[in-house]
Amino acid sequence: MNITVIFNVLFILLFLASSPISSDSKMRSCDITIVNSRGVHVTLKAEMADTEDLRLTGLMHRSALGADDGMLFVFENEQMLHFWMKNTSIPLSIAYIDKNGRIIDILDMKPFDISITYPSSRKARYALEMNRGWFGNNNIMTGCKLILDGCIGK
Repeated sequence: MNITVIFNVLFILLFLASSPISSDSKMRSCDITIVNSRGVHVTLKAEMADTEDLRLTGLMHRSALGADDGMLFVFENEQMLHFWMKNTSIPLSIAYIDKNGRIIDILDMKPFDISITYPSSRKARYALEMNRGWFGNNNIMTGCKLILDGCIGK
């Protein structure tokens, strides 16, 4: 390896090490438990979209999710929520969840379809996106409760 290549590599590494990383871009994840319609505790791993930047990006530009992986969108207050599938190739289902952790809606969404939005039927504080069919396959329906302690707080 010649000296110019080594210098360039060191310069790039030094530049990357000194570049600030926005705290808004750091994705954290946690385990979430949902008590399904049969009383069984179902666990999943969710990335937390709890900042404006993370919520805006969501699952865009990804090609797959793990079988029990998803994304939990966290909002400061309950509100009417509307999601769409811009730049999202993964077939998803979305559950809207109230401030108490109860699922109020589950909707299937079509990849890349920006012609429609998927609104909550009433105010929600959270939205959980999973692979399409995951909720049904795990006997999770409206009225089921998420255990948010340790992930979101009490």
